[in-house]
Amino acid sequence: MMNQVSTRRLAEWLDGALQTPRFKDYCPNGLQVEGRDTIRHIITGVTASQALLDVAVQQDADAILVHHGWFWKNESPVLRGSRRRRIATALQHGLNVFGFHLPLDAHPVWGNNAQLGQRLGFEPDRDADGVPLTFGPGDLIWRGRCRPCTLQELGRHVGDVLGRPALTLGDPHKPVATVAWCTGGAQNMMDAAIESGMDVYISGEASEQNFHMANETGTGYIAAGHHATERYGVQALGQAIADEFGIKVEFVDLDNPV
Repeated sequence: MMNQVSTRRLAEWLDGALQTPRFKDYCPNGLQVEGRDTIRHIITGVTASQALLDVAVQQDADAILVHHGWFWKNESPVLRGSRRRRIATALQHGLNVFGFHLPLDAHPVWGNNAQLGQRLGFEPDRDADGVPLTFGPGDLIWRGRCRPCTLQELGRHVGDVLGRPALTLGDPHKPVATVAWCTGGAQNMMDAAIESGMDVYISGEASEQNFHMANETGTGYIAAGHHATERYGVQALGQAIADEFGIKVEFVDLDNPV
């Protein structure tokens, strides 16, 4: 018989492990839509899109677990069009929908920032107890060191690791050794990286002003892709769930060029 866990127990474990109550976020974190009482099979992904829901239904999964869930602040509460179809799919097939936004960005081991830094070979700055040093809005930005190289070389390395070209802004020949990073749509936190004296700041997306900031301050900027930088936290969390409860957890990467 396949291992299983009650939906309530898994939800409680996740809230405790990710410390969701301590985050003031733009969406609810945790169990967003309640489905079946028992979970044997989870599909994980970056976003709770219709395509991911369809995969979960095809594979007879009991839940999806994502970084970008539903019910964001300032969006319309009306269930029409694609939003209605997503909700209807989850309810019709008894799918539990778990979403973890800032808690999954911030986790020191399973988080998007922790996992991205690990894959890129960065050495995070840590305190005397070995805890990663973070700063900026919500203490979400990580900082550390990369192998000394030029900004252009680091941009190529990031693109090679993530499997997609990275947008590099600033002097391509600038030597870099210190790096700050925050996955996803954190381009508006570049000021904090500049003030901290980092050689380069890495995030997922770029805005028009990042070009000027990089050229005028000397702090390089690398936009590596919102989706691309946030694929790894949910995979690490899924593995932790599988290890803890012995249930089946599968990551599905539905590529997004943004």
